[in-house]
Order: sequence, then structure tokens, then C-alpha cells
Amino acid sequence: MTWTAEKPIVSLKDVRKSFGTLEVLKGVSIDVMKGEVICIIGPSGSGKSTLIRCINGLNDIQGGSIFVQGKEVHATNLDKLELRKKVGMVFQQYNLFPHKTALQNVMMAPLKVLKENKTDVESRARQLIKKVRLEGKEDSYPGELSGGQQQRVAIARSLAMNPEVMLFDEVTAALDPETVKEVLVTIRELAEDGMTCILVTHEMGFAREVADHIYFTDRGVIVEHGPPKTFFDNAQDPRTKEFLGQIL
Repeated sequence: MTWTAEKPIVSLKDVRKSFGTLEVLKGVSIDVMKGEVICIIGPSGSGKSTLIRCINGLNDIQGGSIFVQGKEVHATNLDKLELRKKVGMVFQQYNLFPHKTALQNVMMAPLKVLKENKTDVESRARQLIKKVRLEGKEDSYPGELSGGQQQRVAIARSLAMNPEVMLFDEVTAALDPETVKEVLVTIRELAEDGMTCILVTHEMGFAREVADHIYFTDRGVIVEHGPPKTFFDNAQDPRTKEFLGQIL
């Protein structure tokens, strides 16, 4: 399958995922065009995080298919390194190396995985740290940074691989309220720059503001989806209305 910009950059068709006897995803289909921002919302345990972990191959699937730029993610012959270069992921936990500075954390993957030139990598890493508004923190260790600052280092680290798509898995869930905004501003700027973003989030105001399309998942299925204005102001399914009534 040859990918062109007219086709979805990420395409999920009837994706099914089970953990033992528990079916977590029950036939999920989503298409994401290049440059789109997609927000996936829903109650805890609805399969949101599992869904995006399947997109970059961290979780296998039991049925259906997932394509990124025309390459099937779960094909046996897929080069996982090539996939990870295309699809960056930022988790709820920052997973930074505590004994490495912010700059060293951002530089590690391009140096170790891509075997790129150190001078070039350092130059790009410094630009990325500036991009996430952490200039002056290059030599700080994770323990010296706030949670929001550590999460922005994690975002810069993912961007250092020059991905085509960024996945965000509830990246503000572990943050203090005052540091949530600085992370969301960073993601908003990425979206404005044209980065394709798929976010699992509980930040409804943010989803309304930045998303091109909202997907509401519950019990392993997509209950309803649509553009933010339609979704939030004119939800049709009773389960969607109940969920929004509880959180808005």
C-alpha cells in the first residue's frame, strides 16, 4: 500500500484487542489525515490508552489492521525501528533518565538509535528545548525540574526523532493544575505547526479548542465522534450525553 497525503496517515480498521479473556477493543475504526489533531476521550477503562499503544506497536492486536503511512503496524516483517521513528509517543509518566541532563535526555535516541552526528544532534536538541520553552534548563537534571518541565523534556525527546505522528497518552494526568497549562500550550503549538497529533485526554476545554475531531470511547467501542462543536454542543448518543454531563 503506497501512502500519499490524500490518504489517512494513520488508519485503524476494525481493531480488536484482548488481554486474556477481557476484550478491551471491540472493533475500532479511525482514520487520521496528515496534520489533523484527534482527541480520544472516555471513562477510565474504556480502552483509550490501549488504543494508542496499539498504533505504535507497543500492544499487539487480535484482529483488524493498523496502517501508518501505508505500512501495516502489526505485519510480521515490519521494522519496528522505522515505525518508532515515524510515531513518537509521550506517556503520563515522563520516563526520563534521572542521571542524564535535559539536553542529554533529548539527545539520547538520535545518538544511540539513529547513530546521527553528535554535533547535529546537539544543535537540534537545543532548538527543541527552546521550542518547548525550557531554554536555560539544558543542564538541569529531571529531579531539578517540575513535573510540567519534565513532561516538556519528554515531548522534546520524542520530537528529536523527527516523527510524522505524535501520540499523547493522558500526558497531563499526573501534573499539578498550575503546570498543566504549560504542557497543553506546547502541544497546541505543535498542532499549529502542522504536526499530526492523537491525544488521549481528560482536558475537555483543550480538546474543544485544538481538536479537529473528537472520538468518545466506552467499553471498547467508539460510541460517537465528530468535530468539537457538534460533539460537545449536540451529542446524540445517551452514553455520550451522560459522560459529558458528568464532566462539563
